[in-house]
Amino acid sequence: MAREDRKRRQPDGDEAADEGERRGRRDKRPKEEKPAPPLPSEIRNKEKRSEVYAKLKREKKAQKRRLGRERGQAAQRAAELGEEVPEKQVPRTIENTREPDETVCRPDDQELFAGNDADEFNAVLKQVVTPKVLITTCRFNSGMGPAFIKELMQVIPNAQYVNRGTYDLKKIVEYANNREFTSVMVVHTNRREPDALLIINLPEGPTAHFKLSKLVLRKDIKNHGNPTSHKPELVLNNFTTCLGHRVGRMIQSLFPQDPNFRGRRVVTFHNQRDYIFFRHHRYIFEEKEKKIVSKDKKSKGETKTEKQINCRLQECGPRFTLKLLTLQHGTFDTKSGEYEWVHKA
Repeated sequence: MAREDRKRRQPDGDEAADEGERRGRRDKRPKEEKPAPPLPSEIRNKEKRSEVYAKLKREKKAQKRRLGRERGQAAQRAAELGEEVPEKQVPRTIENTREPDETVCRPDDQELFAGNDADEFNAVLKQVVTPKVLITTCRFNSGMGPAFIKELMQVIPNAQYVNRGTYDLKKIVEYANNREFTSVMVVHTNRREPDALLIINLPEGPTAHFKLSKLVLRKDIKNHGNPTSHKPELVLNNFTTCLGHRVGRMIQSLFPQDPNFRGRRVVTFHNQRDYIFFRHHRYIFEEKEKKIVSKDKKSKGETKTEKQINCRLQECGPRFTLKLLTLQHGTFDTKSGEYEWVHKA
């Protein structure tokens, strides 16, 4: 009886095939993937979050190091075999991915450079007239304003401060014209901090209105130097567009065109992404002795000293950032003034 039961229990050929098919389906079921590890921002526990973030950072750094090693080995292998070395990868930055600007001045643009001889800054830049700058403030000046003006007067030669008082700005411009000033600079303060700069070229304009930010005075700069009274060297970077060319010439007209290089002073206006960064440095030459161990067997490792002259920059301050808001034809006129350019927010 037991043998008969076993025979009955054994499946037939069709049943065995069905059972095998069922097993195959069971095996073909998609295996559940392991859930991705949570991001550090999804972890509430601070210690665990820091631990996961540090681990991810280590892994990323190790992967970057490994890829660099592989690239180096591939280049070395190609050089040994006489094959073409793979090109070096260039990092993707904002500067090299920027679309080309149509307003960039070309070196062979004769029309632009011919117009320089007829613009408002030509007399100063050709040293026919000596630049003379009048610096004043808004009507309510306090806080960092006086200290900033004091340092500006040390940066710009032939600068003179005139107290604004209750006078209207048009009266100040008329006063400056009568005394043969070439430019007027107005420092505007808000909440006891300078926040705007107005530069008026005389006698016929134009007028540039800048937003002033990130001001750092000399006393707040670590290891700062004290400037001398020599005329500084002026460096203008990236004023390449038509508007930048005009603003650059306006800034250039504030300074004398015959710098005293013996004073080792340099004033830099660096234009980048429509922001103008101002820095004031001084060259410092230091003479140091360097010990050199001779490799000759006869000298038996004797050391010799050689004098070397090293050059470094020492910041004199102030340090600030400008952003052009408006450029107006003529002198300052808010009612009937015609604007060359207005920043669109």
